[in-house]
Amino acid sequence: MSPVVFAWLAASTAVFVAANAVLKTYAQSGGLWVLTGALALFCVGNTLMVQVMRSNGLGLAISLSAVFQLLAISLMAVFVFGERPSPMQMAGMALGVVAVALIAWPQGGKA
Repeated sequence: MSPVVFAWLAASTAVFVAANAVLKTYAQSGGLWVLTGALALFCVGNTLMVQVMRSNGLGLAISLSAVFQLLAISLMAVFVFGERPSPMQMAGMALGVVAVALIAWPQGGKA
């Protein structure tokens, strides 16, 4: 993956993490404007993901995005909201990282 595509993936992940943080706020206290803000952020994140899909294809882009978001949102949940994942959840995250690494592994000399 090129540095530019990685930057698109990182940007989309950051936007999705922000969208989920806003959505958590909506779940706790409500408010139509909070929900509207979360939905707008999800739209921006998906628009950024289109750039990753153009470069790497749908399957790889969505796989990378899912695991990047899983890790980023889990870190946010731990450090911002004080949540603690169980050992089984930690093992699931580790398996997700391994799975995406295997999917993204270059084959036949292609990067």
